[in-house]
Amino acid sequence: MPCYKTRLGILFQHQKGKNVIGCKWVYKVKKKANGSIDRYKARLVAKGYKQRYGLDYEDTFNPMVKEATIRLVLSFAVSKGWSLRQLYVQNTFLHGILEEEVYMLQPSGYEDKSKQNLVCRLDKALYDLKQAPRAWYGRLCAKLVSLWFKPSKADTSLFYYSKGGQTIFVLCVC
Repeated sequence: MPCYKTRLGILFQHQKGKNVIGCKWVYKVKKKANGSIDRYKARLVAKGYKQRYGLDYEDTFNPMVKEATIRLVLSFAVSKGWSLRQLYVQNTFLHGILEEEVYMLQPSGYEDKSKQNLVCRLDKALYDLKQAPRAWYGRLCAKLVSLWFKPSKADTSLFYYSKGGQTIFVLCVC
């Protein structure tokens, strides 16, 4: 299958039997507290509602921490006098690596006019893909396990590390 590298990534010839989803740009004006314009934002969003089960994706999964887990970890931290930290991951779902082959039309403004019949094969997830939360969770889970964290059997959103008197809990919330 011939492919071409462009500034967008790798473009492939559309194959019969492969679903090709569309995409759109979403624009937002971010303002400061006083109402003045802070910055302009644009993000590319896949039209995930056009994906077909078994063709573009197999599983969907969105890790949601259980309320009981949050209460348990908070009460444990308070009773031990531990400090709590919170981390926000920017553009979370864009970090997930796709396992399935997902093809998307070239985004408007980035089309290669000489290769209009070609489509993009996504390597990483985009917003609104059905498997974006699962892809991100898989990558996060693999990283935490490589750092010797253990996944909880009771809650898929809880990871813990315990060694030499040091204990760390990580709660994953999407």
